[in-house]
Amino acid sequence: MTGNKGEWSEIYALFKLLGDKQLFLGNKDIQKLEGLVYPILRVLRTETNRNFEYSIQDEIILISGGEEVLKVPVSVFKEKAVFLLEKIKNNKERTFSVPEIEAFMQSINCLSLKASSTAKTDITIVVHDQRTNQQPTLGFSIKSQLGSPSTLLNAGKTTNFIFKVSNLKLSQSEIEKINSISSRKKIMDRINSVLLAKGEFGFIKTERQIFLNNLILIDSRLPEIISHIVYEFYSGNTSRVSDLVKKITAKNPLKFDISYEHQFYEYKIKRFLTDVALGMMPSKVWTGQYDATGGYLIIKENGDVLCYHIYNSNEFENYLFNNTKLDTASSSRHDFGTLFEENGELYFKLNLQIRFTH
Repeated sequence: MTGNKGEWSEIYALFKLLGDKQLFLGNKDIQKLEGLVYPILRVLRTETNRNFEYSIQDEIILISGGEEVLKVPVSVFKEKAVFLLEKIKNNKERTFSVPEIEAFMQSINCLSLKASSTAKTDITIVVHDQRTNQQPTLGFSIKSQLGSPSTLLNAGKTTNFIFKVSNLKLSQSEIEKINSISSRKKIMDRINSVLLAKGEFGFIKTERQIFLNNLILIDSRLPEIISHIVYEFYSGNTSRVSDLVKKITAKNPLKFDISYEHQFYEYKIKRFLTDVALGMMPSKVWTGQYDATGGYLIIKENGDVLCYHIYNSNEFENYLFNNTKLDTASSSRHDFGTLFEENGELYFKLNLQIRFTH
C-alpha cells in the first residue's frame, strides 16, 4: 500500500482524532481557538462498498461495519498516530509505504488510504456541540501541511480573464517583440511594456461563460472585482489574497461608497473563497449548494489537527482569506500572458489560480 504525504495524512487524521477524542477549532492564523473543542462521538469512513463506524466509549474505540464489532484501546490510536506522523514527515519519496501501519489498518478494517472516491468527504465526524447541546454530523475535506501546499482553485483555460488593451496601435512585429519577452517575471514585464506604450487594460469577460455566470451568481460585481485582483497580482509584487484585497480596497476601482468604511471587497472575496472551498468549480454550473463536506481539517506540521467548518462560518472564511495566495500557472498550457489581435482590437489574458500559503 503506497501513497503520497497527502494520502497518508488521511490515515493520520483518523488515528489522531480517535486518539484525541476531541476536535479542536482553528482561528485565522491556524492556531487552536482557546476553550473551544467538540468532543467526538463517532467517526464515519467509507471504504470500498462499506461504511465503517468508529465509536468512542470512554477509553475504547468500538469499530462496527465488518463481520464483528472490534474493540481497540484509545491509547493504541494515539501511539500509531505519533509513529505515522514521524514516517510522513521524514519521508523524502513522492510515494511510500508504511508496512507497520498497513498491518494495523488491516486489523481495524481500514482497507485503503483514501476514502472512497464516490464520497465527497474525506472524513465524517459526529460531535457533541456543548453550546447548542446538539450532535451535528460534520463532513470534512482533509488538507495537510505535511506535503507541499495544495491549490484551492486550480488553473485552467476556464479561469482566464480577458482584458481589452485600448489606446494603443501596434504593428505585428511590435506585438511579437512584447510577446517574446522571456524574463523571470515575463508576464509582468509584458504588461509594463504595454503600459509604457500608453496602453490601458480594461476587463471584458472571463474566457468561459459558465465561470462568469458562476461568479455573477455569487455576487454580480464579482467578475470585475476579481479581474482587478488578478491584474494587481500580475502587475505588482503582491500575491497574498488578503494583501491584494487591501490594495484594491485602497484604490476602490468599483467606486463603492466607502465613507462608512464598509468592507465591500473583503466581504465579497470571502464569499467567493468559501464557495470555491465548498464546491464551486469554474467548469460546472454552480447552484450555490455546498457539497457534502462543509469544512476542512488542517493537519499542521507539528501534527495538530484543526477544524474549520461552515458550521462556524466566520472562522472558516477568515482562515481562507488569510491563508491563500494567487499563483502563476503555466502560461503556455493555459494560453494566457500574450498580446493577441481580434477584429482589429488588442487583447491580453490573465489567469486565476489560488493556492494555500502552506
